[in-house]
Amino acid sequence: MKISKEEVEHVALLARLKFSETEKERFTTQLNSILEYMDKLKEVDTSRVEPTFHAVTRKNVFREDQALPSSPQDLALSNAPDGDRGFFRVPKIIE
Repeated sequence: MKISKEEVEHVALLARLKFSETEKERFTTQLNSILEYMDKLKEVDTSRVEPTFHAVTRKNVFREDQALPSSPQDLALSNAPDGDRGFFRVPKIIE
């Protein structure tokens, strides 16, 4: 499969990109070389290879979620610079 210069121009138009003639030629050449490489990869027999999602085996390292009691309100507010009626009091930032 070959990419033409017109196809590069069409994709550039869809992506709202403006390329010079030199850039269009370069992208056409580069995309064609990528497609040629993909054709080479199609020649490899992969019929007995299992599909993989990752190159290495991955395992979940997260701990199990556990519901634990939260800190008492007075303890949570004990280090607050300014507490008011059981709430954190912060400076106003929107005028």
